[in-house]
Amino acid sequence: MPSYTVEFYEGPDGAAPVEDFLQSLSAERKAKALAVIQELRGHGPTLPFPYSSQVDGKLRELRTQYGKEKIRILYFGDRNRNFILLHGLIKNTDKLEKSDIAAAVENMNDHEAGLARKANLGRKRR
Repeated sequence: MPSYTVEFYEGPDGAAPVEDFLQSLSAERKAKALAVIQELRGHGPTLPFPYSSQVDGKLRELRTQYGKEKIRILYFGDRNRNFILLHGLIKNTDKLEKSDIAAAVENMNDHEAGLARKANLGRKRR
């Protein structure tokens, strides 16, 4: 089975929101979340529903639950073919909250801008 790269998004301040989210979970909830991250690492873009689901555009969600709690990790595949974990949450409603989607999109845009800056620096050095 191929292995895909899965990374935590790190903000300009060095904080990693999904890493922080995982640390906030109980051991049982954290184990469930880590298991679905491992599934993403193993299956990449072919990870099927119900483990992965489309949110909007490139934005997807990893899906698992512990009891009645729906554990979600929003992520996307970047231009380097890495999967970037953007935002984690316990979902209490049928739909994702707009604020959670907005936080993930902001992190995704920041990550992509950082990749573009690195690419431009590489071109200037040639």
